Amino acid sequence: MLVSVVIPTFNRAGLLIGAVESVLAQTHRDLECLVVDDGSWDDTLKALAGVRDNRLKVISQANRGVSAARNAGMAHAQGRILALLDSDDRFLPTKIERQLAFLLKYGYDICHTQEIWIRNGRRVNAMAKHAKPSGIFFSQALETCLVSPSCVMFTRAFWEKVGGFDESLPACEDYDLWLRALPEHPIGLLDQALTIKAGGSGDQLSRLYIGLDLFRLRALMKVLKRADLSLAWKTQAARTLIRKAGVYCRGCQKHGRIEEASRVTAMVRTALAEQGFGTDFSGAAERHAERTD
Repeated sequence: MLVSVVIPTFNRAGLLIGAVESVLAQTHRDLECLVVDDGSWDDTLKALAGVRDNRLKVISQANRGVSAARNAGMAHAQGRILALLDSDDRFLPTKIERQLAFLLKYGYDICHTQEIWIRNGRRVNAMAKHAKPSGIFFSQALETCLVSPSCVMFTRAFWEKVGGFDESLPACEDYDLWLRALPEHPIGLLDQALTIKAGGSGDQLSRLYIGLDLFRLRALMKVLKRADLSLAWKTQAARTLIRKAGVYCRGCQKHGRIEEASRVTAMVRTALAEQGFGTDFSGAAERHAERTD
């Protein structure tokens, strides 16, 4: 069965080839590796030209961000099964073979694997809050992003139904996608470490954007607008939004960004009010839950 692996990249010529080679070296051979060069100006294209494998396909576009790059790769993908890989991560050799067998055996539309974390060249253990769950874990996913793009595999039907990454989000786009998916799609867990997830490089989005919770707030506000979401989950999302907005705005005030704190406070209060949660951060979700019990 053809599996399409999409790798978005931007100015990572020194890391990218390791990711590409880890895909082409898979024990499952029926695959294609689509690299989307998101406007790199380094030696990315030159490095890719040295890879002699007709399963590698290179797509070039103007710089539009990681979400647009992943979406472009998916638009060109030919496989019935789709997978993602970040350009600084790598697959272990049996990753696709084992994960594909798991996906098909249990009938999931999407599943993920465990991963090995490498930070600044050293292996580190994930914190307890990053433990990977299985099933419908929407409530847990509200708190933090529990699914790593480099660990997922999903069907084309899943991708077409969920709708791809939100290109307006420069970061936390994966958090947004899993929140959109989880109310309807259980995510299976293959409890094997099959991806090496790197970290510590200066160009990672977590380093480029200060206050990543701003993008999580935007994702949570999208959740509140969903007409098909249960009241219990919508209330949990509101509580999470209130808490994360409070943390973000206090951080802004601490660093003298008063206008930003005021802007985000107004934005969140409007989102809460539109869904009947009131405009006061303190206890708004709890009061709404009491009124609707």
